[in-house]
Amino acid sequence: MKLLQQLIKIVLDVIEIYIPTISFIILFSVFNLQVFYRYALNQPLTWPPEIISITFLWTTILAASYAQRDNEHVSFSIIYDRISKRGQMLMRLIANSLVAIAFLVALQPTYSFVMFMSFKKSTVFKIPYSIIFFPMVIFLVLISGRMLYAIYTDIKLLKKVGFGGLEQGEAV
Repeated sequence: MKLLQQLIKIVLDVIEIYIPTISFIILFSVFNLQVFYRYALNQPLTWPPEIISITFLWTTILAASYAQRDNEHVSFSIIYDRISKRGQMLMRLIANSLVAIAFLVALQPTYSFVMFMSFKKSTVFKIPYSIIFFPMVIFLVLISGRMLYAIYTDIKLLKKVGFGGLEQGEAV
């Protein structure tokens, strides 16, 4: 079991940390190369905009999964911070349920569309659009899994302490 958990963590790290990092390094390097060729040599290249677009997509979508892992997404918690722990748990359950349902509903049509787009290829490098847009499918799966896990943890805590057990000062 511990080996499986370590393997899952390694796979998630590769998807959420290493691929976006490499993608961003490529994006930044190619962007600077394009600026140099365009403005210093006055010979703009045709391929950098394609690489920049693809790597930007991969960087943002996959890194967003990592931000969710650490609960680092921007949130407006003015109301959330002022209510009781029970209220916070209920708000989390409702919000996480809505996100999980929306992403699970979107998963199949997104996957179908991404696979459908395999016939279309990028202009310069002829990369199938299914490869370019596949991170969106990965994102939907990862975020859905994280939301379902958060729901599971909150329900488990709710069963443990009961509805009346969470008061304003208690830790969740």
